Amino acid sequence: MKYLSAQDIQACFSMKDAIAVDKAALVSYSADQADIPLRTNLDVPDHHGQALFMPGYVRGTQPALGMKIVSVYPDNAQQGLPSVPATMVVMDAHTGIVSAILDGTYLTQLRTGAVQGAATDLLAKTTSKTALLIGTGGQAMSQLLAMLTVRPLTKVYVADRDYAKAQDFVNHATTQFANHFTVTLEAVPDPNAVVADVDIITCVTTAHDPVFDGRLIQPGTHINGVGAYTPAMHEVPTSAITQADRIFVDTEDGTLAEAGDLLAALHDGQIDRSAITGELGQLVNGDVSGRTTDQEITFFKTVGTAVLDVVVASQIVDRATEQGIGTDLN
Repeated sequence: MKYLSAQDIQACFSMKDAIAVDKAALVSYSADQADIPLRTNLDVPDHHGQALFMPGYVRGTQPALGMKIVSVYPDNAQQGLPSVPATMVVMDAHTGIVSAILDGTYLTQLRTGAVQGAATDLLAKTTSKTALLIGTGGQAMSQLLAMLTVRPLTKVYVADRDYAKAQDFVNHATTQFANHFTVTLEAVPDPNAVVADVDIITCVTTAHDPVFDGRLIQPGTHINGVGAYTPAMHEVPTSAITQADRIFVDTEDGTLAEAGDLLAALHDGQIDRSAITGELGQLVNGDVSGRTTDQEITFFKTVGTAVLDVVVASQIVDRATEQGIGTDLN
């Protein structure tokens, strides 16, 4: 059995790799080759915590089996500990034996960035040069990396409700990506100042109210809604969703149960279920059509699914084993 740290994963598995595997994982899900039960939430009230268990099994020529364990302990911050630690357990689908334990926090960042990257790759204009990233939390860097991986962007604006955090993020990202991408990053105090000027908008916040004015988006824009994953969260404005010519989701079951921004548009009668073009896996499979002109507005909504964790983690373990990376726990 191996342990793979964030550094181990980075050494053997790139964002480009993760985007390709995310596409394959969603194809398996849309083709009913995945068994992804609802996650189990276990309250730990004595310590103001909660434990979440997300198992999954994917059938096929490369079966994948495992479970991600995520804890939400807000009080940990007072002890200098992570508030949302995560661990991924990978099992051999043929024997049921645990084959590896991975840093689940980094895995989540990687596969979440990659699913947005997959959507952007499939739906954004091929000529896209500019983007807006709204939100600079723990998921933001992988979101930026994914956009840069699939489109040769020359300018990315970064916005956050705390402008100082946006500036810090830009400084850090500029240093981190200096030798990999030719792009200019710029913090903006108000995202609405640039909404009309960008080809891609990616939101990765926990906001309960829309984070930009949807009336400002221009024809041809691609929008990613990544952060809102509960019915109470609402980062993408209904005015943007109703303008979309194509709406795609990671999983229809998940988004219709948890995606607050999409649910708001449905509940208000601004759109109906027929407005959802399909799942991203169906687009990869060719079962539905994606963007047809550079004037269409496209929208992708993700709330996350364990199928991404299970398949990506399994592929990481295979790659690490081939390259002799990781710590042997036997």
